[in-house]
Amino acid sequence: MPSSPIVHLEIPAKDFAAADKFFADAFGWKIDVDERFNYHQFSAEGGPGGGFIAADGKQGNVGEVVVYLGSDDIDASLKKVNAAGGKTVTPKTEIPGVGWFAIFTDPTENKLGLYQDIHPH
Repeated sequence: MPSSPIVHLEIPAKDFAAADKFFADAFGWKIDVDERFNYHQFSAEGGPGGGFIAADGKQGNVGEVVVYLGSDDIDASLKKVNAAGGKTVTPKTEIPGVGWFAIFTDPTENKLGLYQDIHPH
């Protein structure tokens, strides 16, 4: 498996509008809303982008930022994660027209994600 750069972050938010405004005002992040998924995406110049997820206990909890690592093959990456002592939390899941993601925990119970783009670069 080639190196797995950080490609995406998800920040739990109790109020999407407040999070959008805060990060745009404080850091100049560009915010776009994908209406198909009610997903508030941000981009920060020079770094990976991300999105705000509901801090509802289902998608995420306040204080649990999820870092996504890039993968050319999520299935192979999950096999290596599990063999190394991690655990799959959410198996490979399609994001229609975008790509796939999966969530895992490392041996110290940190939650991380994998992301595979539908159009490899």
